[in-house]
Amino acid sequence: MDTGLALNRMEILQVADAVAREKAIERDEVLEAMEMAIQKAGRSKYGHEHDIRAQIDRQSGEIHLMRFRQVVETVDNEAMQIPIDEARAINPDPKVGDFIVDTLPPIDFGRIAAQTAKQVIVQKVRDAERQRQFKEYKDRTGEIVNGLVKRVEFGNVTVDLGRAEAILRRDELLPRESFRTGDRVRAYIYDVRQETRGPQIFLSRTHPQFMAKLFAQEVPEIYDGIIEIKSVARDPGSRAKIAVISHDSSIDPVGACVGMRGSRVQAVVQELQGEKIDIIPWSPDTATFVVNALAPAEVAKVVLDEEAGRIEVIVPDDQLSLAIGRRGQNVRLASMLTGWDIDILTEAEESERRTEETRRLSTVFMEALDIDDVIAHLLVTEGFTSVEDVAFVPLDDLLSIEGFDRDVASELRARARVYIAERNEKLTQQRKDLGVADDVAALEGLTPEHLVKLGEKGVKTLDDLADLASDELIEIVGKDEMNEDDANTIIMAARAHWFEGEDKAKGGSGDDAGSPAHA
Repeated sequence: MDTGLALNRMEILQVADAVAREKAIERDEVLEAMEMAIQKAGRSKYGHEHDIRAQIDRQSGEIHLMRFRQVVETVDNEAMQIPIDEARAINPDPKVGDFIVDTLPPIDFGRIAAQTAKQVIVQKVRDAERQRQFKEYKDRTGEIVNGLVKRVEFGNVTVDLGRAEAILRRDELLPRESFRTGDRVRAYIYDVRQETRGPQIFLSRTHPQFMAKLFAQEVPEIYDGIIEIKSVARDPGSRAKIAVISHDSSIDPVGACVGMRGSRVQAVVQELQGEKIDIIPWSPDTATFVVNALAPAEVAKVVLDEEAGRIEVIVPDDQLSLAIGRRGQNVRLASMLTGWDIDILTEAEESERRTEETRRLSTVFMEALDIDDVIAHLLVTEGFTSVEDVAFVPLDDLLSIEGFDRDVASELRARARVYIAERNEKLTQQRKDLGVADDVAALEGLTPEHLVKLGEKGVKTLDDLADLASDELIEIVGKDEMNEDDANTIIMAARAHWFEGEDKAKGGSGDDAGSPAHA
């Protein structure tokens, strides 16, 4: 293109058609780029201060170069404006704001001008091509694409997708994976976005959904929607877990994903450089799902804490290392797959903890109710965890304990209530000594122990309490004593007095607005 735009009329149109076909962009966009190049060359020749515009006839290919000057009453810029008196000599009836157009002779492009024109055209065509790529790929996020490695710079791989270029960053590659120019690569489009250097297509081979899409390609039942992938957890290049469910009871989801002699799963493993894949049957029951997710380890018992979003898993002593996995990998992937925090204990640890808890509760009951260790142990064994449980449980619940008659049950309840009353009285006095206000004590949801803890931390008035965030309140009273919802409710109740004045003011203004004087 060093001959610049020294082309005849039809050649210009032929070049535009060829570029449009090659780059898959509109012919008009190429011609507009050529017009801008001619315009730039024209301004270089006649002066950048002039408003020079170029136009290529879309049918004949003829180039028109024109200078535009605006008709004004008073001239501020001679290069771009013309006084109305002068304009009348050119146009018999000019109006202020109109443009006077002077036709300029065609430019004989020199080598420098031709190079400038070429750069403008190349840049404009590249911009148009990128916009076309963005439109084409912006709705293709979540697809798998195949391409050829175009270049590798600092570990980042540029991939030629045929009609676009994409970037596969080093942190989106599998560990120890390397590509050379000309290699074929398969990857997942995880993002397409506009950046300062133009639209960019971002690929990944570590994304969990890359594995899900590979299974959809290998397993027709997934593609058809008979089997659904519920979740995926990956430690890229090392190990992964994938949870599947079948919507057809006659089809085993795990068997379908594994394939005959493991052919289907093996195809995915090979694509992912030998990443080991555990295929897990998904279950709507959390405990069952967590047990499945920890495979191949065997689980003896699970204990759910739904409020905290945690689950305790008890495993036989010889299964502990298998359940945790190398560097905690198995339990970490199971946690990612299920969305639950998983704590793993051995049966011995759980038994030891249960014994310690029983001993602690027995001591509490013996001291509070003045009973011997046999009765205290019976209460703990039957599931009583606090003196309040004994004080306020229906009498029949106590009578159901073997060896307890009505006299024993009634006596235990009476002792529990006396203990609670005395304890609360002491705590109330302690709260008053600490200076915690009565209106704070009147808030629902705060126990006497909570009030003492607040006083010890300097939270003594409604305003002090209202200034706390929910996590600060929970930290003061104890995580086991209060959840976030309860903490928020108490803080909002403490803030209620802030809005009482506003409500009264609003009520007053409402009455005024409804009075005849404002009608």
